Amino acid sequence: MKYAIVFPGQGSQSLGMLSDLSNNFSIVKDIFSEASDALDLDLWKLVQEDEVALNQTENTQPAMLAAGYATFKVLSNEVDLSPICMAGHSLGEYTALVAAKSLNYFEAVKLVRKRAELMQSAVPSGTGAMAAILGLEDVKVIEICNQYKISGVVEAVNFNSPGQVVIAGENEAVNKACELMKEAGAKRALVLPVSVPSHCSLMNQAAQEFSYSVDSVNINMGEVRVLHNVDASYAEDANEIKLKLVDQLCKPVLWTSSVQKMQQLGVEKLIELGPGKVLAALTRRIDKSLSCLAIIDTATFQSTIEEIS
Repeated sequence: MKYAIVFPGQGSQSLGMLSDLSNNFSIVKDIFSEASDALDLDLWKLVQEDEVALNQTENTQPAMLAAGYATFKVLSNEVDLSPICMAGHSLGEYTALVAAKSLNYFEAVKLVRKRAELMQSAVPSGTGAMAAILGLEDVKVIEICNQYKISGVVEAVNFNSPGQVVIAGENEAVNKACELMKEAGAKRALVLPVSVPSHCSLMNQAAQEFSYSVDSVNINMGEVRVLHNVDASYAEDANEIKLKLVDQLCKPVLWTSSVQKMQQLGVEKLIELGPGKVLAALTRRIDKSLSCLAIIDTATFQSTIEEIS
């Protein structure tokens, strides 16, 4: 069976995540311990006990990286993995690069913490927003955003699946765009409970500052090819990987295109590693010929082992 490994991003976190896997595989806490050393805080305790802290962007991003990578290590220690490629949604792209041995895990933890801090400080609290638009074609969402951008920043930023696009920008512009989306026939236009308008031009300055942090990190081509969010394509060299990571901060996540690219490469199944089943659900909406397994506990781990062994 030809498969790809994918990693979820911010929004899939949950209090107590990976507790079941940690009871059966000691490497889970080892991975979190290494992240704790990098951040100088007890990340595992935070993830298990403090939901408010977990949902703060500067903690969520390294926690999700640790969770995805720990799940990958549990799986890779039990079976010889040979994916066609890897990918990750937004922050999950960093987990993919670590799993592919393109980026050192310890350095990645510090890098995503810096990413989160820059994103959080880029827009004053309460002035940015994101909203999920359901039931409109991509081109219509883009068209409406373009119509209203003269009054403020609002852009299509996450192309998650056909009929599911996330927009981001300034508060008033996003709220107004949501009204226009509904008038145009959207089934739902739901403002999301986030404080950072990710992947839009409001992150341009953050991306510029982040480029210095990315440049300071050693990145190589790794052992498995990684599809990048900004263009649903592979990088040709390590420098291009760095450029794509910087661009990702202020450009849309092309997840639909990424999954379609996997299908074109011959992928038959996706394996989602990390908390939740968000990417598994999106896969079914993008291409019904593809299936997606999600490892979230020991039971789903065992069933995945049986399928790919």
